[in-house]
Amino acid sequence: MKFFHTADWHLGQSFHGQERHVEQRAFLDWLLATLVERRPDALLIAGDVFDVVNPSLRAQELLYDFIVAAHAALPTLEIVMIAGNHDSGSRIELPAPLMKSLKTHALGRVHWLDDGTLDSDHLLVPLPDATGAIRAWCLALPFLRPAEVTGGDIDDYRDGIARVHRELVKAAAARREPGQALVAMSHAHLQGAAVSEASERPIVIGGEEAISAALFPPSIAYVALGHLHRPQQVGEPRIRYSGSPLPLDFSESHYPHQVLEVSLDGDALEAIESLPIPRHVALERIGPGSLEEIESALEALGANDDLPRERWPWLEIRVDLEAPRPDLRARIEAAIGDKPLRLLRIHSRYPDAGGADDDVANVDLDSLTPQEIFTRTWQSRYGNTPPEDVLADFAALLQQVQDSEVDA
Repeated sequence: MKFFHTADWHLGQSFHGQERHVEQRAFLDWLLATLVERRPDALLIAGDVFDVVNPSLRAQELLYDFIVAAHAALPTLEIVMIAGNHDSGSRIELPAPLMKSLKTHALGRVHWLDDGTLDSDHLLVPLPDATGAIRAWCLALPFLRPAEVTGGDIDDYRDGIARVHRELVKAAAARREPGQALVAMSHAHLQGAAVSEASERPIVIGGEEAISAALFPPSIAYVALGHLHRPQQVGEPRIRYSGSPLPLDFSESHYPHQVLEVSLDGDALEAIESLPIPRHVALERIGPGSLEEIESALEALGANDDLPRERWPWLEIRVDLEAPRPDLRARIEAAIGDKPLRLLRIHSRYPDAGGADDDVANVDLDSLTPQEIFTRTWQSRYGNTPPEDVLADFAALLQQVQDSEVDA
């Protein structure tokens, strides 16, 4: 059998205050056309479907319109999606009974039985081929929040995660029949994986979120991961992050963006093929350099005048200054002139800032994570970085707030 692996759609993302619905719809249109062309048996979406726990109606429409269209075009296609740390598990699961009629399985949370054991049936999804024969079982592991996996005799977060993996793998091994493959899908940070520069929200401060690849034993033919935006394998070819379909920050503009097509031969991995995703809107990053160098680069920059405005490239400028320039934006906008570019962000750097982007006047709150705002505030008040235990407490509080937003 054959399936697609994708993750980290972040539907509804605000890109420094600008919406990206046009880009996201273009990706989903491409994905649907590619599904129809290549006709896999299943589509696995490994979490962070939405960018926030309370996504806009427009972001939800993007997802559900895609699911309806995919089922209409490919009635035998199985879709399995899990919640990521940006998602509300409850919201992901809310329409699950309706989506089953569209062959879509939505898993947002782990559930426990009255005897304290894991409800493995909830997380095990059969993957049939076009004839209806079950060829694989998907071990669907949504983002595991501390409150869901600790308690009773389990106090340590990572011990709780290990317990869920151990019980689910055991249940899958008992359920499978000869020749059927096991495929795990998880939204997690694996030890040794490379993170992005600016756009991935830490799951737990202090490295507590990083789990071992040993939790996925060799009996699992393929591990479809979400959370990290850089496409990569972790240790073995069978353990993969597909990466995000769009660059979610200028620091990700040089990544390849892809969907992975995975082929199984019986219970074993046969092949993995990367399917490049076309870039609907380009990201241009100019600098760092002096203001004069930036102006020269802008004036020399070629641009496609035939693009509609919704496809004009996003532009970030990184400029080195000796002192604040009140006319900075006006100078840059004049250099851009009538070129079809959308100026999104200006970073200013000063000699005494050690190369850091410390021009507070040019940093808006939308460009900072809550952790960055907290750290900057702490530094301005106390003159040093917050201790690790304080950051850990802040991260735990932030996660509680994010989890509670969906119930507000």
